[in-house]
Amino acid sequence: MLKKNGDIVYWLEDSLYLNITNRCSNKCYFCFRHFWDGIAGFRLKLGKEPSTEQVIKELKKHISRRRWEEVVFCGFGEPTIRLDCVLEVARWIKKYYPFLKIRLNTNGHAVLLNPNRDVARELKGVGIDIVSVSLNGHDEETYNKVCRPEFREAYKNVINFILALKDTGIDTEITAVELPEIDIQKIQDFAKKINVKFRLRQFIPLIY
Repeated sequence: MLKKNGDIVYWLEDSLYLNITNRCSNKCYFCFRHFWDGIAGFRLKLGKEPSTEQVIKELKKHISRRRWEEVVFCGFGEPTIRLDCVLEVARWIKKYYPFLKIRLNTNGHAVLLNPNRDVARELKGVGIDIVSVSLNGHDEETYNKVCRPEFREAYKNVINFILALKDTGIDTEITAVELPEIDIQKIQDFAKKINVKFRLRQFIPLIY
């Protein structure tokens, strides 16, 4: 019998993950959330988005069970759609577990989703240590083809957000999925040029 709602907190190896929304401003053709309900035995499809209080309540159940390496905002949606939830939960983590690293996995649309806010500085201000930005396209045309963003200026805004993050001093990482359309070397070269980390993610093929 399936749960009425999905898992808000899940874990993979030594990382504790927070699944706070299923909404996303991209519709990447390769994303397995379009085809699967979850990962590693966890159900990540949410019937209802959890309140900030519910996220913290679920986090309390698991955060002391072992010594996690990090807490990661990453689920079946784009976390910065709920930026205030991210900020409040991050504040709580840093208050009670200051030794824990906090990572945000994002599509980089944060400023488009939260106009007139200095998102990079807000993330830095609550103690988020690492931001991992998906850049699945070496140019705007490829990005739009692969990611199918709802925003017209998405690619340019992702690039600008990466630069803004780097300027704040947050440990910034660019990631890209290994797909035939994407020139990975060009993305690696860009990361090297601006002096941020790059991580290649493997494509998870769908098996029917």
